[in-house]
Order: sequence, then structure tokens, then C-alpha cells
Amino acid sequence: MPWNTMPRPDWRARIAALAAESRVRLAARARSAPLFAHAYAFHLNMRFGGMTPLHLIEFAHSQKFCGIKIHLEDGEQASLSRMPDAALHAFAGALGQLGLELHVETSTTEAAGLSDAVRIALAAGATSLRCYPRYEGRISEIVEWTIGDLRRLDEFDPQARLRFTLEQHEDLKSDELVQVLQAVANPRLGLLFDFANMINACELPLPALAAQAAHVTEVHIKDCLVRPDRGGWAHLACLSGQGHLPIHAMFVELLLLGEDRPQVLAFGLEEEEGYFAPALRFPSEEADPFIPARSASFTNIGSGDLAVRLRQEVAAAHRQVETVRGMLNEIAAEAERTEG
Repeated sequence: MPWNTMPRPDWRARIAALAAESRVRLAARARSAPLFAHAYAFHLNMRFGGMTPLHLIEFAHSQKFCGIKIHLEDGEQASLSRMPDAALHAFAGALGQLGLELHVETSTTEAAGLSDAVRIALAAGATSLRCYPRYEGRISEIVEWTIGDLRRLDEFDPQARLRFTLEQHEDLKSDELVQVLQAVANPRLGLLFDFANMINACELPLPALAAQAAHVTEVHIKDCLVRPDRGGWAHLACLSGQGHLPIHAMFVELLLLGEDRPQVLAFGLEEEEGYFAPALRFPSEEADPFIPARSASFTNIGSGDLAVRLRQEVAAAHRQVETVRGMLNEIAAEAERTEG
């Protein structure tokens, strides 16, 4: 069925059906959701516009966010991966002075890359490290290799100073991610739920969230248009609120996770207008499909005026803040309206 003809889930009816206690909890969590600035919202500015990780700190502080999420390579020569230890410690100090938390991201689970990411994260004072496998091979092999990689987390961080998240990054399905977590059995390892990445694995957002829900501790917020691609689905990221994703409904389910305290500890605002990701899984695929080699995510700069494109990206990042806060306020108001 084409995505633009699929019925939208009725998130208001979902809230109305909740018990009164759950509605109160939902309203409170929607109004206090831990929002984080994500460097990918400024991906092009960090590659071509001279934006640095310190600028991301300034943005997060200006928006009264809880912290920042940043890839080791964001910022080119100014990136965390290029900083000596003294600069990483100074970066940690800049965050600490503003009361901001640091979450670091890397695009591998391989031992060498993951070990180095842990070193950098700890030197910079991070509390969380996201990873995902980027192997070429059969799905069964990728799952096996990823389990082997992640069983070494305690070796890389023996003092248990970091939390870790494994992200669904367009190839593994939700049940395969859960299989990895259950095999690794590390209480410091959870899942990072991305609003769009299940599309490329031929999954729908809400069923994917339901399958991952027990393990989700962090989130990437974005929207996309779903495109048919060789019998599967690709996604083209767009401005939040203008795509095909049931964002309100996903927010409701994520905010409800956890009884005594919120299970989701960070919502990263990852506006990615123009990012394209092709289908990697298909309805008619064989039992153990082969995943080809692929690069880390990046957005094509295009052939237009660079300065205009960079300004457009900055404007989109600010607009996403308004959109997301507006959605969270709508959810809170709906929960409060239906109380009693």
C-alpha cells in the first residue's frame, strides 16, 4: 500500500483510552522531555560551513536543551576525533559549565573503532555512546559479528562509566536487534530508536517501536517521505511534520515507556532535510539476505548555492525545535484535557 494512502494512527484516541494515572504521567513527561541537540541537524554546516562542536554547545544552551549528541567525525578538523586529550577535557569543561550532557556517536561496532570511540567519549566526559554495525555480509553473519563486538564493551569501559546504545540503522530488523541485545546481555546496552530508519529495513514505525520498546533508552527525531525502491522502501528525510511518519503517535508510545521513571533518557533532534537512504531489506528477500558494503551516512550538498543551502539547514534545525516542542505541548494538552 502506498504510504500516502495509509491511515494515520489516532494518537488522540490512544491518549483518551489511557487510565487517568497514565494520562497524568504522559502530560508531565511531554512537558519535560529530555531534548538534545544533534549535530546531524547541522551536518552540512559542520562539513562546509565552519561550524564546530563548540557551536553546537552554544545552540543547545540557547534552546535550553539537556545536552548534545555528536558523531566523532562531526566538524571535520575541529571534530572530537581530531582533538588531543587536553582539548577533549576542555570540551567537557565547556559542557559542564552549562550543565549540558554529552552523547557521542560512532558508525561501527568493530573493536578498533569502538575502543577508540570509548576513549574519546570518556576523555570528553560523555555519558552515552551510540554505535551500529556496518558490515557487508549475510544477516546471520552481521548479527553474529555484532554480538561478538558488543560483548567486549566491558573490556573497553571497565569502570562502567558509559551507557551504550545500538541503533537500527537501515539494515537489521527490530527482532534482529533484540536478538543481539539478548545475546550480549549487558545491562548498560540499550537500543536507540530512530523515527525513520526502520523504513529501509521494510518495517513500519509503530510495529518496529513495539518490538523494540522494552529496550529503547534513546531516540533520534526526524521525519521523512517514504519512496518505493526496487520492491522495498527508501526514505527521503524532510522537515519534521511534513512527511509520512506518525510522529505524534511515536512520541506518545515513547513517553509512556517506564513506570516509575521515564525509560527514554534522550530525544535527539536530528533534522535531516535532503538525506536519502535506499531500501536494504525487501518483502521478497531470501531467508538470510546479503547486505552490501555501505558508507557512513551523509547528505549530498547538491549543486546549488552553498551559502543558501547552509542557511536553509540552520533554519530547518531551528524550525524543528519549534515543531517538536509544539507536538509535545499538543500531547500534554490532550492528556490534560482528557483527565477525568
